[in-house]
Amino acid sequence: MKYKKLYVAATNQHVGKTTSTLGLIHALKANNIDTGYCKPVGQEFVELEQEGFPRVDKDTMLFSKVMKFDIEPKIHSPIIIGKGATAKFLDYPENYDLESLVYNAANELERRHEMVVYEGTGHPGVGRVANLSNAQVAKMLGAGVIMIAKGGIGNTIDRLHLSMAVFREQQVPILGVIINKVRPDKIDKIRHYIGKHLDQIGIPLLGLVPYDRTLSNPLMVNVKDAVMGEVLMNKDFLDNKVEDIVAGSLVDKRELKRFNNLLLVVSITRLQEAVLKIKTIAEREGHHETPLSVIIVTNSGIIGSKARNYIEKHNIPLIKTHLDTYGSVLKISRIEVKINTRTPWKVQRANELIKENVDLSLIL
Repeated sequence: MKYKKLYVAATNQHVGKTTSTLGLIHALKANNIDTGYCKPVGQEFVELEQEGFPRVDKDTMLFSKVMKFDIEPKIHSPIIIGKGATAKFLDYPENYDLESLVYNAANELERRHEMVVYEGTGHPGVGRVANLSNAQVAKMLGAGVIMIAKGGIGNTIDRLHLSMAVFREQQVPILGVIINKVRPDKIDKIRHYIGKHLDQIGIPLLGLVPYDRTLSNPLMVNVKDAVMGEVLMNKDFLDNKVEDIVAGSLVDKRELKRFNNLLLVVSITRLQEAVLKIKTIAEREGHHETPLSVIIVTNSGIIGSKARNYIEKHNIPLIKTHLDTYGSVLKISRIEVKINTRTPWKVQRANELIKENVDLSLIL
């Protein structure tokens, strides 16, 4: 192998860094490479049910489940920069030896594994206030960087230029670039121009990953949080998928473009009418199962008995929100979905996309 330590960074948030890291690790394992994982610096965390209630980054929880390793916070998630941590570090920097935490984790992981993949956090400058920017950490680790950027041409090249400059300042090698979330009809064009630009600066284009809508579909729990909702029925089914949104006032045959995993947003006073109409349309099209995966109701009122029976029969979560229909749809449309332990089908799809579209021969 050319490199035994990889650092996955991104030009900015929400471009698919975690998804790409999952696929990369899966590809490495498929090549019979014993691979370890670490999130050196995390921001969003969960508390483990262990003595001392140690915090670990949320992504570490995901990789622990996927890669089947027992989490050791000091090894797999050594630093959490949570709320208030920045001010504490600036006020009392002498109280922190954060670099040692990174080195200790890296030394142990590199002793255990043939290769280690380190996942960055946020954009390249995140953590700089504590001398732990992505570029600084990658330099400490002696790792080469795989940069993830979102599909496009002009804006993508601009963001790549800014991001890679941060790593060049630290003399960290950029091993290659993966362009993610590319519109399928734009792949050839983007490959040509991004590839041309990267050729000019001597950096390999490892692949272009097409946009896959299923990876952006939120879970019920995401939806509930977005609309600040209260679950009225079937709270045990909040892992249902959402693939499209339909407003109750627009339910007719023309509006049901798909018959799976629909999110219905409707006033509670029109709930029964909308549910019965959807039931009729689905049956007419030969669909015996409900197309609804969740219902959000607005306003106050009583749930009709026919609607209640239908919701109970099909185990559809019913969520009530104080927002109106427009406000609910707007909030849901702005959800930024991160892959997590509750979305195993997304993990599988992420692995498939990297395998099919990224050439790792340049770094293996």
